[in-house]
Amino acid sequence: MPITTFLEDNARKYADEISLVEVNPAMMPSDFDWKEADLVETARQPGYRKEMTWREFDSMANRVAHFVRAQGVPRGGKVAILLMNSIEWLPVYFGVLKSGAIAVPMNFRYTADEIAYCLKLSDAQMLIFGSEFIGRIQAMLSANGRPFDELWFVGDGCPLFARSLLRRLNVEPSEKLPVELNDEDDAAIYFSSGTTGFPKAILHSHASLVSSCVTEQAHHGQTHDDVFLCIPPLYHTGAKMHWFGSLIVGGRGVLLRGVRPDWIISAASREKASIIWLLVPWAQDILDAIERGDIRVEDYDLSAWRLMHIGAQPVPPSLIKRWLQVFPHHSYDTNYGLSESIGPGAVHLGVENLHKIGAIGIAGHGWQTDIVDETGKSIERGNVGELIVKGPGVMRCYYNDPAATAASLKDGWLYTGDMAREDEDGFIFLVDRKKDVIITGGENLYPVQIEDFLRGMNQIKDVAVIGLPDARLGEIAAAIIEAKAGFDLTEAEVEAYCRDLPRYKRPRKILFDTVPRNATGKIEKPKLRERYRASRLVEEVTRG
Repeated sequence: MPITTFLEDNARKYADEISLVEVNPAMMPSDFDWKEADLVETARQPGYRKEMTWREFDSMANRVAHFVRAQGVPRGGKVAILLMNSIEWLPVYFGVLKSGAIAVPMNFRYTADEIAYCLKLSDAQMLIFGSEFIGRIQAMLSANGRPFDELWFVGDGCPLFARSLLRRLNVEPSEKLPVELNDEDDAAIYFSSGTTGFPKAILHSHASLVSSCVTEQAHHGQTHDDVFLCIPPLYHTGAKMHWFGSLIVGGRGVLLRGVRPDWIISAASREKASIIWLLVPWAQDILDAIERGDIRVEDYDLSAWRLMHIGAQPVPPSLIKRWLQVFPHHSYDTNYGLSESIGPGAVHLGVENLHKIGAIGIAGHGWQTDIVDETGKSIERGNVGELIVKGPGVMRCYYNDPAATAASLKDGWLYTGDMAREDEDGFIFLVDRKKDVIITGGENLYPVQIEDFLRGMNQIKDVAVIGLPDARLGEIAAAIIEAKAGFDLTEAEVEAYCRDLPRYKRPRKILFDTVPRNATGKIEKPKLRERYRASRLVEEVTRG
């Protein structure tokens, strides 16, 4: 069945129950004590909190479906979505799917050039965008011309070069469009994270999306009474596919606009959130705020919160141990996946396996895993190789890129590009990205291992380890360190801390800087390499 069936079932079963809530703390008056306010009081603050029932959700999606077809987008046509998280995001997405078209969510950090590139790569025929992107769309039009006539705006103050979608939806029918969908229909194109250059377009079917609902619900046991607090961007498979576990049971989703630690804790308290998926930096910021006394946990009612889980990047074991000291009643899970495997769930730790914190876990519900050498042959447990996965959520292809597809998909297996090892109990430990391995003097260094070690130093907020060119060793490991606020950290202190590492693993260069991360929390190592390798080459030439 298509994934839209879940929405339609919920609209019948839970018509007048709340499906989605949008919370925007930035819209609160500066003198309003939102920490102590109840929902009735905060609902009176314009723009702060919006609600939508399941009937309204399905009705808006139906109107979007009629609109998409009326504008001439055929079955299998592509509709790009460039919106910040909002209460309209998911109804627009599901409306595109209900029309038989393919939804193309786009990264809200894209530049004008990247927007133009992704529209062309995906063969998009329509773009639906929000107010935050007016300037970038104008720049794109100036540089590249108008790619198509279908530019539709969500929000107030529609620019002259576009038309108002919400105004148009008022005249569209709210009944279901008579389009028969099936499992094998193409549903969505997601883009790779773009940390290695321009992104690739990843094509998924309805069956793939449905599989993510089933896998997520199997892992975390969502019920109709659970409330999922969604913070990451909806354009990414991570956030939306975790929410899919709530969709399958008609559970409420709360979209929080903003990642301030006090906003997260306050929203969890007032919305009675039971499940929250965090990225590593946000979890760390919450713990640091509690440690500084900026947040007093006892001031909030967090009794409903039962599960905190993390994914999208390697998770430092020290962070989770800190978390469980502060929140000992929480279940915890690590989730591993790629956009190519429909987001999280291909591998997961499992809430029952806290004794294996540090591992990404075992094959997820409906998935298979293997670790192979460069020839694709399985290797012995304990050795490092490339992690490959097979399951119902593997992409169809990289759209318009057969060469990249052939390199990543082999006999139904997705080659992840992640280096991993399996322990004696069958638990998988992520070692590093294949392309991030540093070869120094003939030894392989895995930056994630060094980063995990350095995060154990209390003064360090974030760290990234990259390889820099070296005339003698080929490459050396350089640690880019972001110190916590209020700490004056020195190179000598870091070097002293690293004496517990084997000599060959110790960073040869210590640099203090901000660690850049993309919207899904991944460290943008190409940016760091570009920034520091040029200066390193100059240093080598000068020294020579």
